[in-house]
Amino acid sequence: MKQLRRWCLLLISLFLLLAQGALAQGALAQGGSQDFASWLELLRKDALSAGISQKILDQALAELRAPEPRVIELDQTQPEKTASLEDYVATRVSDERIAEGRLMLRRYSTWLNRVERQYRVQKRFIVALWGIESSYGRHAGEHPVIPALVTLAYDGRRGDYFRKELLEGLKILDDGHVSLARMQGSWAGAMGPFQFMPSSYRHYAVDADGDGRINIWGSVPDALASAANYLAKNGWKNDQTWGRLVKLPRKFDASLSGLDTSLPLSRWQALGVRRSNGRALPRRHLQSSLIIPDGPDGPAYLVYDNFRTLRRWNRSNSFAVAVGTLADSF
Repeated sequence: MKQLRRWCLLLISLFLLLAQGALAQGALAQGGSQDFASWLELLRKDALSAGISQKILDQALAELRAPEPRVIELDQTQPEKTASLEDYVATRVSDERIAEGRLMLRRYSTWLNRVERQYRVQKRFIVALWGIESSYGRHAGEHPVIPALVTLAYDGRRGDYFRKELLEGLKILDDGHVSLARMQGSWAGAMGPFQFMPSSYRHYAVDADGDGRINIWGSVPDALASAANYLAKNGWKNDQTWGRLVKLPRKFDASLSGLDTSLPLSRWQALGVRRSNGRALPRRHLQSSLIIPDGPDGPAYLVYDNFRTLRRWNRSNSFAVAVGTLADSF
C-alpha cells in the first residue's frame, strides 16, 4: 500500500511538473514571462543585429507602450474562418463591385495591357484581386502597420510569423521606400491596394512607372505590376482559368473531394460531374481538384492550378473562389 502511495505521489509530482512546463511555454509564446517593454527591448536588439538603423527604430517603436487588443480580436475573427463560402462570395462579388471592376479595366487599360503582356497574367484576375482586397483601393486600410505587427508578434498565436513580417516592415522603412506616417494598412499589417505583407513587398513589389521608387501605396502602375509579378512567380498559367462551379451526381463519393486529389477533367466527366448548367465538362487535358467547402449540400467547384496560386496569396478557399468568381463576372 505504501509502495502504491509512493507511485501515486510520484505521478502527481510528474504531472505538476509537466503542467508548469506547458504554462511556461504558453507564457513564452506571448512574449515569454517578460512584460511588453522588456520584449520590445529585445526586439530592438534583434532589429539592430539585422542591420536596421537606430534612427528608424527610435521613430517606429518609441511611442509603443502596449499591444493593441482590437488587433488581436480581429485576428481571431477573420471572415474566411467564420462565414460560409456562399455568404463570403455573395458579400464580395456584388453588382457594384462588378460594375466598378469593369470601369477599372477601361480606366487603366493601357497599364493593364502592358502588365498582362509582361507578366503573362490575365488582367481580369489582377482587377479581381484589387476589388476583393481593397474595393479598388478605397479600403486599403488606415492602421499604422508597425504597431499592428508589433502587437501580433507579441501575441502568441502566430508570433514567429509576425515577428519576421515586423522586421521586414522595419527594413522597408530603413530603405526609404515609404515614410512611417504613410506606412498604413490593415490591422494585420497588409499594405496598399493589393494588401501586400512586408515580405511580399520585399519579394514581389516592382517599380513599374520608372520613377525609381517601389510605391505600392500611391502608384497604381506599381501596384498592378507588383500583383501580377506575385502571381507569375508563384506559378500562374495564363492559358488556364481558375476553376468552375459544377453539379455533382446523386450519391457522389465525397471522399474524392479535397485539394489532395487531382484528376483529369475526363475522369471527373466519367464520374458524373457536369458544369453548373448541366453540360459536359471542357474537353481539355487539365488536372483538377473538387472542393465542397460548405459540405455535401453546399456548392461544389472543380479548381485548377491557378486556384492553388490564388491560395498562395491567401490560404483560403473562400478567398480564391471569390477572386475567381469576380474575374469571371467582368
